[in-house]
Amino acid sequence: MSYLFCTFAPCMAEEKEKEMSFLSHLEELRWHLVRSVIAIVVFAGVAFSFPRILFDVIIMGPSQESFISYKLLCKLGMMLDMPSLCLKQSQLVQFTNPQMAGQLTYHIWASLIAGFILAFPYVAWEVWRFVKPALYQKEKKNITGLVVFVSFLFFLGVSFAYFIIVPLTVNFLLTYDVMGSSVKNAPFLSSYFSTVLNLVLGTGVIFQMPIFIYFLAKIGVVSPKFLKRYRKHSIVVIMILAAIITPPDVVSQILVAIPLLILYEISIVIAKRVYKEP
Repeated sequence: MSYLFCTFAPCMAEEKEKEMSFLSHLEELRWHLVRSVIAIVVFAGVAFSFPRILFDVIIMGPSQESFISYKLLCKLGMMLDMPSLCLKQSQLVQFTNPQMAGQLTYHIWASLIAGFILAFPYVAWEVWRFVKPALYQKEKKNITGLVVFVSFLFFLGVSFAYFIIVPLTVNFLLTYDVMGSSVKNAPFLSSYFSTVLNLVLGTGVIFQMPIFIYFLAKIGVVSPKFLKRYRKHSIVVIMILAAIITPPDVVSQILVAIPLLILYEISIVIAKRVYKEP
């Protein structure tokens, strides 16, 4: 019995050590998540305190003809002698809310989404703090400034969607007229809210493509040759992704697809720098 105990004791100790190590990593992850959630809730609370700015100015902005994107586009049209760029505006759209608690629900959701967007750099930093100890010193040096780059791409995607894709999409859908004046658009608030949400957050996430390609190339999953070989296939995939996060109109789909194709080409350049032939 003592022989068996001496034989299996080291194995049991090793298993116990692995279990303790796993639990410690899990506990560490939990605190990173807790701090991230607290940051999101704090920013969400600030956004919740200013409902007029959150809704009237920001969320409902693209549905109003005074929105800055419409003004700049119209000025550009005048400079280029292209009056068609002054998009036709419909009458003031009256959104409807069929649910009793609808406005409260969307106020809370909008505040949480605003909190996530504002807290994104901190959340990315918490993720980086959790991953960093598992990297070698050389790898840490190679990806210095990763949090800044990730945050920049996210805010670039969010801004591109909010100031370009959303207003053009909203204008197209709200002014589309197939039956003349006999039918007036009175969309549900939920429809408008989900459209803006999907475009803004979806574009912000998809703009992280260079980061995903960087890590995939770093671990040898994809290579520059692979990305070049399947460039034509990537166009199809990008168009499908653009169709998923945009409403069913071709203009919005193309507007999302163009920067994604540019980011794909940038990803190929990044893969060339980090990929090592096996």
